Amino acid sequence: MSNDSQGSVKGEAAITASPSGSASSQDPPLSPSTTAKPPELPDELVQAGWSKCWSRRENRPYYFNRFTNQSLWEVPVLGQHDVISDPLGLNAAPAEGGAGEGNLGNGQRKRRISEEQGAGLNSIKRVKVKTTTTTTTTRIYWDLDTQTNAVIREHPPPQLVTKLRQHYHELCHQREGIDPPRESFNRWLLERKVVDKGQDPLLPSDCDPVISPSMFREVMNDIPIRLSRIKYKEEARKLLFKYAEAAKKMIDSRNASPESRKVVKWNAEDTMSWLRRDHSASKEDYMDRLEHLRQQCGPHVTAVAKDSVEGICSKIYQLSAEYSRRLRQTHLSLLQDPPTTEVCASSQQSRLVYCYPVRLAIPSPPLPRVELHFENDMACLRFKGEMVKLNRGHFSKLELLYRYSCIDDPRFEKFLPRVWCLLKRYQVMFGSGANEGTGLQGALPVAVFEALVRQFGVSFECFASPLNCYFKQFSSAFPDTDGFFGSRGPFLSFCPVSGSFEANPPFCEELMDAMVTHFEGLLEKSSEPLSFIVFVPEWRDPVTPALTRMEASRFLRHQLTVPAYEHEYRSGSQHICKREEMYYRAVHGTAVLFLQNDAGFVKWAPTTERLAELTAAYRPSPSRPSTFGSSDWSRALSLNLQRQQSNTNLSIHS
Repeated sequence: MSNDSQGSVKGEAAITASPSGSASSQDPPLSPSTTAKPPELPDELVQAGWSKCWSRRENRPYYFNRFTNQSLWEVPVLGQHDVISDPLGLNAAPAEGGAGEGNLGNGQRKRRISEEQGAGLNSIKRVKVKTTTTTTTTRIYWDLDTQTNAVIREHPPPQLVTKLRQHYHELCHQREGIDPPRESFNRWLLERKVVDKGQDPLLPSDCDPVISPSMFREVMNDIPIRLSRIKYKEEARKLLFKYAEAAKKMIDSRNASPESRKVVKWNAEDTMSWLRRDHSASKEDYMDRLEHLRQQCGPHVTAVAKDSVEGICSKIYQLSAEYSRRLRQTHLSLLQDPPTTEVCASSQQSRLVYCYPVRLAIPSPPLPRVELHFENDMACLRFKGEMVKLNRGHFSKLELLYRYSCIDDPRFEKFLPRVWCLLKRYQVMFGSGANEGTGLQGALPVAVFEALVRQFGVSFECFASPLNCYFKQFSSAFPDTDGFFGSRGPFLSFCPVSGSFEANPPFCEELMDAMVTHFEGLLEKSSEPLSFIVFVPEWRDPVTPALTRMEASRFLRHQLTVPAYEHEYRSGSQHICKREEMYYRAVHGTAVLFLQNDAGFVKWAPTTERLAELTAAYRPSPSRPSTFGSSDWSRALSLNLQRQQSNTNLSIHS
């Protein structure tokens, strides 16, 4: 990845046609024109991103920074106006006009705001899409005007997924006679990417260990049968009988030791005799008997299934590595000049810069044509007979993100193909089933984000996507598809030195644990103000390692808990779901932890007043529809049940 794609700017981009024909001719352009030959600037300013341009409205030169989109009438002074070289103000002289946006006049700030607000309309024209305006007002679930305070050190410049998911389903059926645990493939992808050193942004290809602890644990929890929450006595009786029968059948068909065979068969037959004998038992009696049977048979069943389950995990990983290799070869064949693996270490610089979206270091090849049409409130993109959808609001959001972040496509000629790739990437990652994967993309309510911005200066999301992000800069899983829409790439490879961040990770234990390790490393190294406000589930039975580590961290400044059912999340399918399904109540508590270094604590301390506003923002609005979706219920309940069962099963594996 590289950030030096600004290159030369064409003069024709200086003026953007507007419906009125006058607005753009009177305002300084977003992309500076170089039609007039300006005098050369000092090399230091050029390297910092400055160039001299000509304003047709004022008929005089101005200075534009391609890294920050900053415009100045006067000649920039390195260390005073240049936020690229000194964004924290460590070496800056005091400005006479005030702080913050003092370098821009009121007229420039107003023009910049009006240009950003009109970006969506202009982009619609550029992609040749005609839409009709409506008088209905819709709630906006993002704020792209918030300027980032994330500071970094400057660095040098799928259908196969669906097939892999099907292989996983077939292996679970053929080898263990069970359906794959719900969302286990999605959590496997997240857990693998924590340790993956391969080149593919989605498919794991270079992981150690080969056997995934997450996949092994979840498959093992469903052997010999999947346990579920029980409401009635008859269900408990049937579940007990099925477990005893499945355990006996499994121990007979596998290569078990005589002692294991004897213990399992005796307990299973004793349970069946008890069921035939006693018809007056209560639900609690059946559940106690089931727990006793699991304790007696579980270790032996796990021992005989261990090799088979490890074979499933190993096979899926090997297929993933092979698919990744094939994708890489296909990708390189599409490019005229294949990328090299050389890294120019001599060009590394230690300057502090405001965070910028990732840039592709290789020019994009010609992209195929993607068709767009609208059906009521949905935008439909079609490619080779396959269609993906999203609502109009999020389609406009992607246009704005693309305008803010993408610099290699000023005419929006590649916009629709890149939107199609973005939607397809997330669709194949999380699955195409009803509500599948939505829990892994859930987001905080708007009111909570607004409170975080006002009270704690948050301007960056550590775990988001272009579809559910609130800010225009964020970290996400796929820099190759998301970078055009503002992504900074995976957060575990993102190393800020300053800023206030919100972290609401997918609820994968391995990913959350790696997140804590990364946070503590960043807080340990930086002396600049650095703050992470973390939102994780309040899982206590058993407690997650990530939560335990954060509670014991020396960087923990405060912790609060939002009770279950008293707060809500935005749906992970917010870009396609109905309005009444946009929010759902959380069926578990949420722990909010403030991890800050000393400078971050001084600047964004979790005071009583700030915490009170944050807590109040979490209260669900009575006027907004909120649901207890069955998918969210089942996912939370099954995940908690699997975690409670994991200790016994993991003891054999370890």
